[in-house]
Amino acid sequence: MNEFIEHFINYLSVERGLSKNTLLAYKRDLEKFTGYLNTREKITNINSVTKSHITDFMMHLKDNGLESSSVARCFAAIKVFYKFLMRERLVKEDIANIIDSPRLWKKLPDALSIEEVASLLSKPDARDWMGLRDKAAMELMYATGLRVSELCSLKVKDINFEVGFVKCIGKGSKERIVPIGKSAKKYLEAYIEKVRPKLIKQDSPNSFLFITRLGKGISRQSFWKIIKKYAKEARIKKHLTPHTLRHSFATHLLERGADLRIVQEMLGHSDISTTQIYTHITKDRLKSIHKQFHPRP
Repeated sequence: MNEFIEHFINYLSVERGLSKNTLLAYKRDLEKFTGYLNTREKITNINSVTKSHITDFMMHLKDNGLESSSVARCFAAIKVFYKFLMRERLVKEDIANIIDSPRLWKKLPDALSIEEVASLLSKPDARDWMGLRDKAAMELMYATGLRVSELCSLKVKDINFEVGFVKCIGKGSKERIVPIGKSAKKYLEAYIEKVRPKLIKQDSPNSFLFITRLGKGISRQSFWKIIKKYAKEARIKKHLTPHTLRHSFATHLLERGADLRIVQEMLGHSDISTTQIYTHITKDRLKSIHKQFHPRP
C-alpha cells in the first residue's frame, strides 16, 4: 500500500501544487493508517479494507488521545486518498465517501478576548530592537490573520504601505491580498526603517521581512517562542500558539459583524466549510444579545 501513497503524494505535488508541509501531513496520516491496517488488522491489500476498518481506525486514534482536529484531518486525508485510488482504478469502491465526517469531534478554535489581545500586544518594548520586531510581527499577524508559515515567508516587497495591504502566498501556492490596518502599518514602518537594516548581515543579506539577530529569516518555532514569552508576561492562562492570533482575528471580525465570505477570503480558506467552524461565535453573540435586551428572554 505504501507504493500507492507515494503515487498519491506525487499526484498532489505535481497536479495540485500543494505545499511541502501539506504533502508531509498527508503522507504522515496515510502511513499511520496503513501501519494500523498492517499491525492491528493484518491487512496488506488495499481492496481488503472495509468501511469498518476506517471507522475503527478513527476510534483508535481518538482512544489514544489524539485531538479531534487531528482525527478529522486524518479522515480527510483518507477521503482524498480514496478519491485518487478510484480515479486510478486501484479500488473497486470509494468506501471512505460513505462515512460521515467526525464533525462532532471537531474542537472549536481557541481565541483570545479583545482585552487579552491588547494585553499581549502591549508587552513587547518598542524602544528595543527585538521588541519592535516582535511587536510589528504580532501586530501584523493579528491584523491580517496570516498563518505563521505565511508570516515567516513574507518578503519586504510583499508589504504595500501606500495602499495598506500585505500580499502572501498561502496553501496550494494561492496568492491573496489582506489589509494590514493602521496599527500594524505604524510598527511595520518603524521596524523596517529603524531595526531591520541593523539586523541584515552585509555578507549575507536576505529579503525576508522578519529576521533574527543572525540575519536569517525567522522560523515558525522561533515565533512560537516569542508568542509564549509575551503571553507569560501578559499572564494569559489559555493555551496559546501563533495560530491563536489567527483565530482571534477571525473571531473578532465576525463578532463585529463581518461577512463570513469576506473572512474566508482573508483567511485564505478555499472552502467556506472550513471558515464555518467560526459560526458558533455569531450564534453565541446573538443569543447573548437576545437574552440581554429582549423584554421576555
